[in-house]
Amino acid sequence: MLYHLLYPLATDIKFLNIFKYLTFRTIYSMITALLVCFVLGPWVIRTLEGLQARQIIRTDGPESHLQKQGTPTMGGVMILAAVVIPTLLWADLSNQYVWIVLFVTIGYGVIGFLDDYKKIAGKNTKGLSARRRLFWEFLIAGAVGVFLFMKPDFNSQLYVPFFKNFHPDLWFWYIPFVTLVIVGACNAVNLTDGLDGLAIGPVTINAVTYMLFSYIAGHAALSAYLQVPRVPGAGELAVVCGSMVGAGLGFLWYNAYPAEVFMGDVGSLSLGGALGTIAVLTKQEILLVIVGGIFVVEALSVIFQVGSYKYRGKRIFRMAPIHHHFELKGVAEPKIIVRFWIITIILALIAISTLKMR
Repeated sequence: MLYHLLYPLATDIKFLNIFKYLTFRTIYSMITALLVCFVLGPWVIRTLEGLQARQIIRTDGPESHLQKQGTPTMGGVMILAAVVIPTLLWADLSNQYVWIVLFVTIGYGVIGFLDDYKKIAGKNTKGLSARRRLFWEFLIAGAVGVFLFMKPDFNSQLYVPFFKNFHPDLWFWYIPFVTLVIVGACNAVNLTDGLDGLAIGPVTINAVTYMLFSYIAGHAALSAYLQVPRVPGAGELAVVCGSMVGAGLGFLWYNAYPAEVFMGDVGSLSLGGALGTIAVLTKQEILLVIVGGIFVVEALSVIFQVGSYKYRGKRIFRMAPIHHHFELKGVAEPKIIVRFWIITIILALIAISTLKMR
């Protein structure tokens, strides 16, 4: 909005030419997102407390979690506002990719909101049925896949890190591939959201990483030099990533141990969906497995635990997702959180290093 209002005036007011630069708008989308969280945060927490929107703790979970019963949840509405508002203010709204990410972010936010609402209204941990929730998740992600497949200037090739000339064209299978990436990302982040600040930290680090990839993908000279896929217009996604970084840091202000508020599914599903969509749009889907390694491990720990118990009658972990396994082994919650953040930073650096390994 500001871009469209102020940049055209640059012919008369030279200073406004600064709105042309992605770096400037990305930095200020981040700052704006932080301010949105700081302004809205206390009001959101008070409102959630007034509405009795409190976290329902599983009775079969770690005993240390019982003291968290009653903490306000659905704080993800603050995250949604802190992502959407700065994006609308600072991004080029004529860019289709920006609207695709907003479509997924808001769409998954609505699904998460309904899921959280049913849990709170029913005063139990059962929200939307898994079948219904997955139906809507796949529908939204599938719509993105179809749109991109039909888009003339967007190819359906899969770019594999470490290989310069290996770009298999998935053709029609690109649609289910995109769908799985987005749905997988949103649910992996959702599973990770089990400790104070555990999910929002890696999400923020992932957003920083994809801010860089977005900028490079949209930059003709840099993408050619680093031999990464050029996606005209993808650079504008750096502004979206900036708002996600600011929203993540702002929310962490209230969500750091001991948390004043939880994000709920409204936050985790929307953030995960946004990350998966940005990975797709920048043609860096496989790198999401590396930089989002914590999310992958959390999701796999649940899959392996369920599979092992179903077919062998035995558990692999004391409890899944895996962060609960470490809790039950006696590792303090803050230590698990910080260690997972450290691992995510290392994985992000490895992902960035692939830019010079092609």
